[in-house]
Amino acid sequence: MRRSRTRTRTRTRTRTRTRTRTRTRLACAVALALGAAFLSPGVPSAAAADPYQVLVFSKTAGFRHDSIPAGIAALQQLGADNDFTVTATEDATAFTPANLADYEAVVFLSTTGDVLNDTQQSALKGYVAGGGGFVGVHAAADTEYDWPEYEDLVGAWFQSHPAIQEARLTTEDHAHPATAHLDDTWTRTDEWYNYRSNPRDSVHVLQSLDESSYSGGEMGGDHPITWCHEQQQGRSFYTGLGHTTESFADPDFRQLLLGGVQYAAGAVEADCTAGDPGPDPGDSAEAEAYTSSSGVQTAAHGSASGGATLGYIDDGDWAGYSSLDTAGSTAFTATVSSAGAGGTIEIRSGSATGPLLGSVDVAPTGGWETFTEVTTTLTAGTGPLFLRFTGGAGALFDVDRFTLTRAPATEDEGSSNVHLFYYPWYGTPEGPAGSWRHWQQGGHTPPDAIGADLYPKLGPYDSGDITGAVDQHMRWVKRSGAGVIVYSWWGQGGYEDGLAGDVMDAAARHGIEVAWHIEPYNGRTAASVVDDIAYLEEKFGDHPAFYRDAAHGDRNAYYIFESLKIQDWSALDAVKDTAIVLAQTTDTSKVDHFGGIYTYDGIAGATAPGWKNAGDYAKANGLVWAPSVAPGYIDDRAVPGNTTPTLGREDGASYDLEWNNALDPAIGGDPAWVSVTSFNEWHEGSSIEPASSTPPLGHGYETFEGAYGKTGEAAETAYLDRTAYWADRFEQQLRQRR
Repeated sequence: MRRSRTRTRTRTRTRTRTRTRTRTRLACAVALALGAAFLSPGVPSAAAADPYQVLVFSKTAGFRHDSIPAGIAALQQLGADNDFTVTATEDATAFTPANLADYEAVVFLSTTGDVLNDTQQSALKGYVAGGGGFVGVHAAADTEYDWPEYEDLVGAWFQSHPAIQEARLTTEDHAHPATAHLDDTWTRTDEWYNYRSNPRDSVHVLQSLDESSYSGGEMGGDHPITWCHEQQQGRSFYTGLGHTTESFADPDFRQLLLGGVQYAAGAVEADCTAGDPGPDPGDSAEAEAYTSSSGVQTAAHGSASGGATLGYIDDGDWAGYSSLDTAGSTAFTATVSSAGAGGTIEIRSGSATGPLLGSVDVAPTGGWETFTEVTTTLTAGTGPLFLRFTGGAGALFDVDRFTLTRAPATEDEGSSNVHLFYYPWYGTPEGPAGSWRHWQQGGHTPPDAIGADLYPKLGPYDSGDITGAVDQHMRWVKRSGAGVIVYSWWGQGGYEDGLAGDVMDAAARHGIEVAWHIEPYNGRTAASVVDDIAYLEEKFGDHPAFYRDAAHGDRNAYYIFESLKIQDWSALDAVKDTAIVLAQTTDTSKVDHFGGIYTYDGIAGATAPGWKNAGDYAKANGLVWAPSVAPGYIDDRAVPGNTTPTLGREDGASYDLEWNNALDPAIGGDPAWVSVTSFNEWHEGSSIEPASSTPPLGHGYETFEGAYGKTGEAAETAYLDRTAYWADRFEQQLRQRR
């Protein structure tokens, strides 16, 4: 593929701060009596900690919640029971560096509007960045709209809310002290906020709302409501719950509040790594979206998901779903209705008569519009999903939406066998680069016009913006399920070499490891590559983000772009015991002295030419095979006039095709790793990094709109989430191979 030059798990955990604060109370403290109606038995602390102080701030410059006194009383009681002292105030002059130093956490309890001046905002920012804790409750998200950095602190700003009503929450994290006590779902009454943006990319979601369980949800089905995240050296926790006075008398809500305060104060440890993928979109499907069938038809139902079900089901009928693999499956759940005889759903793999993984009975529900949920555990299969239906005479039942649950294979550390090509060569005049780098390719004038057909979610960024763009990149890489980036490196002393240490620091903060893509810099030879490997090993070999593959002798990895430009690679024999050096080719006559093979080409993966042969050769000769997959390719803005070759994304179908080719042993040749072209090569249009859904007008930019059925902002992260799906499938396959 044409490219232009002008183109071991690390789990981040929050620990108790070792810095000692002076423990004095603010002179402006407001003592509030506890109301007996709001008392409940004390909730025991999740972990022992030294006594500490918490500041509760409840100033309002807009709507004022009647529940504020109850909230203060509840926090004071929780403090009395769990070794912290609560000082309540509405005096914003408390926000000075000296005063805030007395507290381990600050709680914004349903604050509204502009409650801090510029000096006070600066004090709060410095307090949290230096190791302090922030807790936002409910209307804390309806605060400080004129202070952009507050949105990052709280996580998201309030947009709207429907009437107070009952809704169902899903617990996404059962380990955090705020949610460890909750079941998988929790039904309660409150005022449910919609937010101006979905914070999932930049926070660790603890709870989300099931928008199908109430009226007025406006976040497209992915609706975080309680979350936490790190803020430089500090911690932030937010919950949208707590509008009603009754909330603060609820033991479950009080425990959630306690866990949030303890986390923010550093009194307990919790993993608040940002950028969780949420529910895997590949595991659920509308039952009527079958790809093969016998006997069944789509039936219209106004009350069903998507307005239709799989219907007209008789004994012996079946439906197949080629995009859903049963590998690693542990459970099947379906929404069903029946005004007929009822019957049984058989879950099978490979075909309608393939191995039976499990079955579940469907009883009559009393009407075709009366739905209920059925579920069963499964034995893991090895092929596409098929549902076969059995029962008596006549119509049996209808099937609405269903979910195939899999045991996670990648857990939260990401797959060390999925590698994303990563490019640190971008620059801006305002950033460390001091000028535009790469964005102007093709004669464009940034920031609105760039040499790419897609526009980054972050805009044209500087690769030296470590705490901004690069840290966000690592959050997104983590969300993708990949555990390794392959760093584009153009030689010793080059621009990318100078940034490498800082990028590795950012990668380590998010549990990502770094391999190396040695590019065709001027004067590159086999001997210079050997010298480069020694240089990188000496400079970064002890870094926690330096990738080593335990499955292949704990060696590190070096991908050699355009390896065919050099004919004699015998110099690599000197590093074969310590490094895996990969040739870019499928011509097995050109891989002597190498330790592996990859392809890079973002288009070839659609047909996989030579993949099976390369994979078989690698296996027979002890080499690593790492075919490259890509979501698409288009470079006509970076290379004006170029219209071929290109590969359209087809709303994700192209990416799925390439991954399917890689993981099909008959096509892909059993890879040890899969490399992804790319995380952020914008000029070739191959990136999975989120692209803006609202790029600058007048430039003809494409977006990810429609990818995997997602629209708007939800589509921006569609390729990250789909990568996580495929990374998990790949890990399941590797596990079965061993």
